[in-house]
Amino acid sequence: MHVTAIIVAAGASRRIGGVTAKTYLPIAGRALILRTLDRVFAAPSVTEAVLVVSAEDLERCRQLIESDTSSKGRAWVLQIGGATRQQSVRQGLAKIGGADVVMIHDGARPFVSAALIDRCVQAAVAHGAAVVGLPVRDTIKRVGADCYVQSTPVRAGLWEIQTPQIFQRELIVAAHEWAAREGVEATDDAMVVERMGKPVYVVEGERNNFKITVPEDLLLAEALIRAGVLT
Repeated sequence: MHVTAIIVAAGASRRIGGVTAKTYLPIAGRALILRTLDRVFAAPSVTEAVLVVSAEDLERCRQLIESDTSSKGRAWVLQIGGATRQQSVRQGLAKIGGADVVMIHDGARPFVSAALIDRCVQAAVAHGAAVVGLPVRDTIKRVGADCYVQSTPVRAGLWEIQTPQIFQRELIVAAHEWAAREGVEATDDAMVVERMGKPVYVVEGERNNFKITVPEDLLLAEALIRAGVLT
């Protein structure tokens, strides 16, 4: 089975601040994107990776990976992303080659485990579409633009969805083509599949698979590595 991982790392990184895109920020001395690649390629099920980056960072990313000893022998290609995450994924899909299964993962989730990736791949093979998620632990409230609470949904059945999100090739390609024709914009790839009317299976994930979004996330990552919780 040929599994291609599309790693989306073309965002502007506005919430983390600074002049350096978070993709290239060091975490305990190793660039975030290299840590993500380490975890993705640690999964026995993954065959190759398509790394989607911004046009201005294309050569920077290429040089970073080519100069990295740990990346020697890994099958990867770069692709320029689009204006939105959804467009970036579509760009990545154009590079998947002979993939049977497509994994889509946030470049800013550098602590996904190989075991979680493999479980999600198995679920996608069985169900067509599988995403990683965790049951929410806090009370969720719907709040209006005026900052008043509108409603409080029942917490049971609410899940926080992460990545990886993994799909049989034909399904995810068809879903993105359908979304482009219909003008549908979604916040993740599972939503594109859902909007097309196809079911999505949820695999329970791991708390350590958090996304680096704000400066505090970098501090947390560094602390967990120093404590030996993460590597």
